Amino acid sequence: MSRTGNEPSVDHLDQWAGHRSDASGVTADGAAWLASAGAYPRSTLALWRERPDAPLVLPCGTVFDMVNVPAIFGRRMLDRLWDEGPGSGPVAVHRGRMLLFAAPGTAHRLPSLLEWEEWGSRGREAGRKEGIPPLLCHGNGDAVTLPALSDDTLLARPASRWLVAPDTRRPWLPGPEIMLWAAVRAARAAVRISIFPPSGQDAKVYDVSRRR
Repeated sequence: MSRTGNEPSVDHLDQWAGHRSDASGVTADGAAWLASAGAYPRSTLALWRERPDAPLVLPCGTVFDMVNVPAIFGRRMLDRLWDEGPGSGPVAVHRGRMLLFAAPGTAHRLPSLLEWEEWGSRGREAGRKEGIPPLLCHGNGDAVTLPALSDDTLLARPASRWLVAPDTRRPWLPGPEIMLWAAVRAARAAVRISIFPPSGQDAKVYDVSRRR
């Protein structure tokens, strides 16, 4: 599905998301939660204290899974999660992709749920025309690169940045059914935007206190 002229670009995601206070950096509790994903949390935290501006590489599958989508489609998924659903867990942007943290096990279950919804080859053969991009699921055995703990270059809109930074030791994470729900509604929104492009797009402001 081609983008319309009124649709925000990847570079405008920070302004669109509207979470400047939440995207400024990871809190101490959030860092502790991220570090718990690795085999040596204390050593990891010590390294991060020395280099808080270095990107993070963490394993998936135990503390969190990851749903990795093109940034524009991810924007629509976040719209659905915050406007109509329960909100989201932590969210980052890395090299034109949006990384949505999900509950462990999501990477194993979500692909089959998407196939059930005729998202894959069967859906294309059946004539689905929503132009849905592939959703990459990272789980057990995978590792992901994440933004640095702190970001002092928000005005430069770096290619790797937090949209919803971890701020608690026990963040709520959406499971595969919620991710499926958001993806289905994001696809429908994509069709509506293509047919009826809006006259303007205001920045979105999410109430991060809704996160569980």
